[in-house]
Amino acid sequence: MSRRIKLRVATPDDVPAILSLNAAVNTDLTERYGKGPWSSFSSEKGVLYRMRIATIYLATRRNRPLAKLNLSRRKPWAIDIRYFSASASPLYLTGMAVAPDQQRQGIGRLCIEEARRIGRTWPADAIRLDAWDADAGAGEFYRKCGFREVGRVTYRNTPLIYFEMPL
Repeated sequence: MSRRIKLRVATPDDVPAILSLNAAVNTDLTERYGKGPWSSFSSEKGVLYRMRIATIYLATRRNRPLAKLNLSRRKPWAIDIRYFSASASPLYLTGMAVAPDQQRQGIGRLCIEEARRIGRTWPADAIRLDAWDADAGAGEFYRKCGFREVGRVTYRNTPLIYFEMPL
């Protein structure tokens, strides 16, 4: 990561910062694109649960949280593996958020590059994810970062795009 931005594993002490970051992103998306699956807010209990099933990384600059990234070996409920290539050891990117006032500054791309580096050390052979197939979705961002679209589905009335990146 950049010298100015540090990525570290989040701890339970980081839950308030993660909640604040998630709320800022959800509010921004709702204001720009209207109500959707991105409009729900996280709870302390929900973040602590995600910390048990995934590793949450926090990107900071001068101790200010700029972004977070969730990586897990556990397949998320909305992922249908039939769409993906054969993989002995996939890693799932189950959540990513960049503070609205920090977007379009390369922080998200740095997080993806760091996820690739982390994935190689776990070791994993691919990163998989789903993204909303809507204006509020990050599909174009993931394409620009080198992910390949492998399918489109609707899960619980939410259109999703599946992406994969070999490592």
